[in-house]
Amino acid sequence: MSTQPGAVAAIEASGLRRTFGDVVAVDGVDLDVPSGAVLGLLGPDGAGKSTLIRMLATVLRPDSGDARVQGFSVTRQAAKVTPRIGYMSQKFALYPDLSVAENIEFFARLRGVPPAERKQRADQLLTGMGLAEFVDRQAGRLSGGMKQKLFLATTLMHRPEVLLLDEPTTGVDPVSRREFWRILADLHRSGTTVLVATPYMDEAERCTDVVFLDGGRVRHRGSPAEIKALLPGRLFELRTAEPRAALATIQRLPGVLAAHLYGDLVRLLFDGDAAAAEAALAAAGVTGDVRAAAVDMETAFAVLAELSREEAAR
Repeated sequence: MSTQPGAVAAIEASGLRRTFGDVVAVDGVDLDVPSGAVLGLLGPDGAGKSTLIRMLATVLRPDSGDARVQGFSVTRQAAKVTPRIGYMSQKFALYPDLSVAENIEFFARLRGVPPAERKQRADQLLTGMGLAEFVDRQAGRLSGGMKQKLFLATTLMHRPEVLLLDEPTTGVDPVSRREFWRILADLHRSGTTVLVATPYMDEAERCTDVVFLDGGRVRHRGSPAEIKALLPGRLFELRTAEPRAALATIQRLPGVLAAHLYGDLVRLLFDGDAAAAEAALAAAGVTGDVRAAAVDMETAFAVLAELSREEAAR
């Protein structure tokens, strides 16, 4: 998804670059995020996701390039950017010794929320996130999922137009993750723009648009369906008694574009139909049950990361 002609992008980045010593974390990133989108930022560890988000949040200054958030430059107009964004870092950044209510009050004051609006806004957010009965509990005594919902509630107190979320559900149980994304879906429907880095491919499926970042560069961009359609060949699953041994053999076979373990299965991307795949496996002495499989985001991520590494090595 890209911004339509005449429409105002929530985020526009051009040539963003950031280094740490000899390490290039973000390398000339161009990015536009339409207003109201939910953009998922994907990539392996060290791809530059956190650095990119921190530059958009004005926490880090780019070495070169610039970005505009809601029309304001992150390098020249940071004071106008920060009131318009909500930023959740990877690390829980609230005060563990303060109660839920005290954390909400503190960050509302910090963000300049008028006193007349604080209680109504806090009640609305805490009720919507299932935290209303825990207002007197210390933040440090909350479960992982509840901590992240409280973190999001404090981030939303000033009604930001753009949310920048850096892997907000990492380490959170599946039920809490689904609840967190229900809240994001509600925000999306209300028109809030969300940029979220996530290591979970089921979360990537919920995004309107996905960016695949690797080596500090944008490698692919599109809807989840478009990203999955980038994979060449056809995907097959092999169920065999020795999947790891089979994988080692399969990776060397002609016609195999990529292969990886998926639980106790071997998934292989093959340049040919099912009959050709079965014949190639049989000729190599690999036995088992082969069937066609639908490409999901987890497979797309694994294959695109592998192809990106091979391209970088050339």
